[in-house]
Amino acid sequence: MTSVADRIAGPTLADNAAPLPIGLVPTVSSAPVSGRELRLDLFRGLALWLIYVDHLPANLLTWLTIRNYGFSDATEIFIFISGYTAAFVYGRAMRDAGFVVATARILRRAWQIYVAHVFLFTIFLAEISYVATSFDNPLYTEEMGILDFLKQPDITIVQALLLRFRPVNMDVLPLYIVLMLFLPLILLLMRWKADITLALSVLLYAITLQYDLHLSAYPSGVWAFNPFAWQLLFVFGAWCAQGGAQRMSRILSSRITLWLSLAYLLAAFYVTLTWNITLMNNWLPRWLEQWMYPISKTDLDVLRFAHFLALAAVTVRFLRKDWPGLKSPWLRPLILCGQHSLEIFCIGVFLAFAGHFVLAEVAGGAVFHTVLHAFVSGAGILIMSGAAWLISWYKHSADKSARTKGTIGNADLAGGSL
Repeated sequence: MTSVADRIAGPTLADNAAPLPIGLVPTVSSAPVSGRELRLDLFRGLALWLIYVDHLPANLLTWLTIRNYGFSDATEIFIFISGYTAAFVYGRAMRDAGFVVATARILRRAWQIYVAHVFLFTIFLAEISYVATSFDNPLYTEEMGILDFLKQPDITIVQALLLRFRPVNMDVLPLYIVLMLFLPLILLLMRWKADITLALSVLLYAITLQYDLHLSAYPSGVWAFNPFAWQLLFVFGAWCAQGGAQRMSRILSSRITLWLSLAYLLAAFYVTLTWNITLMNNWLPRWLEQWMYPISKTDLDVLRFAHFLALAAVTVRFLRKDWPGLKSPWLRPLILCGQHSLEIFCIGVFLAFAGHFVLAEVAGGAVFHTVLHAFVSGAGILIMSGAAWLISWYKHSADKSARTKGTIGNADLAGGSL
């Protein structure tokens, strides 16, 4: 379950909450929001689909995911949009209801995500253990990172509750939980001076890279996504939601920004080609390789962050809020998945291992496996889309019933916080 771009150090998973880059949502204001920002939902849903395909064994279809064409991937999208939407929703709550009430709401949301993570962990362990036992293949437990749990379940459970032990593909939610716990302080500083808050975030990021700050994991190693580094993307998203995107509008609309972004994206694409095409292995100067590598995903390498910014700049340049395609029925499954990202993320983790199992156990030639991989990928996406439709239908029915009884509260029109 590794990327064809393995020269980028770090895990392959991303966090739910997918996003969009700079300026895709109106800045926080006292005016009421008229509806959801569909571009956020669209990119969040797209990232969920791409994550699912990335977590399947490498095949022809994995070349369709963005991580094979540059330095960043869906993880950056998720964390940015998480910061953006969280600041949008809870920043408004802090302004209207005060710091204490907003903090209580943030902590409640963090607790909900923590419960979802524990539930996901439990079911995921059961799924892997059942498959490994039923098919007498202990390699599944080692490959999915639960071998330590089977050896010392009592200690491992405690470490899992402390967010220090996580199987493969379960690193995003712990990162988001930690970032949400610090959101009240971030928003309080943003209300004081947003630009200074972003500067402090950059300073913490620089100190992290210089002095190797990290959180330890169990039984060894460090967190796959270093919160001290990834907080920069989260805070940057919050800064954009608090008016930063609007202040950057002239820069984003500049032709110079566009051409610099396109040049960087092309350069990153060229570098990734050298990882996958043998004949191009020696086409990069040695000094450049020594300067670039390793491109750490764990510590959010500067090259990854810059690649995300370039993608964001190009995206907001060409994808407008009033694009008619956002209302297309063809994009509806993506948008629905993005609107219920926490649930769909958890379902995607289950489906990824199920698909991995099917592809590993069913024998056949290269052509057959390509077709099977396409079927497994398509089936997983259909299941995720169907689940998103059911969740949307249920919530719509519940809201309709609540309106009839006159008990409905304020809807989260900004797209949710995860």
